[in-house]
Order: sequence, then C-alpha cells, then structure tokens
Amino acid sequence: MISAVVARLQHPWVARTALIAGVIFCLTPWSSAPKALALGALLALICGNPEAVRTGAYTHKILGYSILGLGAGMNLMIVGQAGITGLGITIISIGLTLAAGLALGTLLKSDAQTSLLISVGTAICGGSAIAAIAPVIKARPDAISASLGTVFVLNAVALFVFPHIGHALGLTQTQFGWWSALAIHDTSSVIGAGLQFGRSALHTATTVKLARALWIVPLTIAISHYHPPIGGEHKNKIRVPWFIIGFLVTAAVVTWVPQLQAAGDQVEALAHHGLIVALFLIGAQFTPATVRAVGARPFIQGLVLWLIVMSITLAVIYSGVITLVAE
Repeated sequence: MISAVVARLQHPWVARTALIAGVIFCLTPWSSAPKALALGALLALICGNPEAVRTGAYTHKILGYSILGLGAGMNLMIVGQAGITGLGITIISIGLTLAAGLALGTLLKSDAQTSLLISVGTAICGGSAIAAIAPVIKARPDAISASLGTVFVLNAVALFVFPHIGHALGLTQTQFGWWSALAIHDTSSVIGAGLQFGRSALHTATTVKLARALWIVPLTIAISHYHPPIGGEHKNKIRVPWFIIGFLVTAAVVTWVPQLQAAGDQVEALAHHGLIVALFLIGAQFTPATVRAVGARPFIQGLVLWLIVMSITLAVIYSGVITLVAE
C-alpha cells in the first residue's frame, strides 16, 4: 500500500505539477526563504525531480538576475567602500580557511580532490567555487558530487540556523551581514539569510559575499599553475560570474541617476521574489541521490571546517573588530 502511494507520488507528472505549484507559492506573500528551501527539498525527497537538469539551469539564471536586481536598491559608493574595507579580511579568512580545510582533510585521510574542493567551497562561495576549480584539477565525478552534496546540506542548515543565532545574540544588521557573508558557503544562502534578518543585513551580506566571490579568479589561476593541462590540452577559460558585473552596473546606474531610485526600489522588491524562487529550485535539487553522494569523511571534514569558520568569525564580529572597521 505504502509503496503504491510512493510510486504514484514519484510519477513524473505529479512531480512536475508539484514543482510548478511550489514556484507559484514562492510568489505569494506567505512564502519566505527558509519555507521555499524546505518545500523544495521536501518535494524532491518525496516526489523526486524529473527536471533536475532544467531546474538547475533555471536556478542559476534566476539567481543571477535576482542578484543583478538587488543592485538597483544599493548605493555604489557604499558597495565600493564595503568591498575595499573587506579586502584584508577576505584575504586572511580565505587563506586560513583553505589551510584549515586541507589540514583537516589530511587528518581525516580524505580523498585529496574532495578535500580541496570542500576547502575551496567553504573558503569562497560554495558550489560556484567548486564548479570553477573542478575542471582545473580534473576532478572525478564522485569527488564533485561529494563536495557539492556536503556544501548543499550545510547551506540548508545555515539558512535556518543563522538568523536565529543572530537574533539570540542581538547582532546588528551590519554584524549579521558580515557574519553570513564570511561563514555561509553559497551566495544564495547568504542572501537568503540576510533577507530574513533585514534590508541592511541583506545589503551588507550581498556586497561582501560578491566581493569575496571575485577571488574565484586568482585562486583558479593559482591552482591551475600546480595542475597544468595534460597532453597539450588548452587550459579551461576562467570566467568572472556575470551577475557580479551586472550587480555593479545596476548599482552604478541607480546611484548616478537619482531619478531612478524609486524604480530601483521596485526592481529590488521583485528581485526578492526571484531569490525565494531560486531557493525553492535549489531545494528541489535535494534528491535521495544527493544525500547518497555525501560520504562520511567529506561530510565530517566539511562540517568541522564550517563550525570552525562560523565560530571564529562570529567571535571576531561579536567582539566588535569587524563591525568597527566596517562602520
């Protein structure tokens, strides 16, 4: 009886209908970032996702355009100041995170490729960094799956946990924005957490995280130096995420043309809905196959590394060091 019900729920038509209904719910006033992510994951685990490839492609596009839209509600001067202020902090935190991650991988005797991918994903911007580094080191499919699965699970946890911790500790909007940008892997979850905490937190988190994401480029170049192409193959092209440039251009236009600020606020509000839809589609990637792909050692490495980064950055921010510099 139960198996028959499960089989019906996992019928492709039912799964597709559930996905469409979920997207529609995300556009209503009752939706929120954590609800969207949880709903997507729940539907994927119960019904499966027969459109995983398509929803994955849509996710990147919707997330990118939504980030671009967030720029319409920000002042370019403030964005630039935050980026310059966080330069030293970003360099130090990325270096220490990479060192700690690789040390943990050695201690746990994790697979070298998986260990590097998890470390890079934690240090910079989760899945985007893993996707950029994987072809450079010619990572095996199982290493990519394990690292992406680990980062995905921790991202989901962070989206739910961080706002509660921030409120419990009485973090300011700026403090929470910095903490989420430094300690949460993917840009989507960083923005989702900021979206829950408040508009100022969202602006700070988005700015700091996007500035951090630019470090994919120099890190990829550095790693490619130690992993030269085999058999005369051409090196993989290194691309700067287009949405970062779009975000800066949009912020510049609204900043330099004050008459567009009212329209910019409307675009930013629309971008919020887009982010919630993107988080739902990200949750829809949380299929049983994703869960099985995460091995014990990669997950332990990713979890311990994340807890270390989360605790240290919170302690530094809570003490007022980063906040004083930023403000």
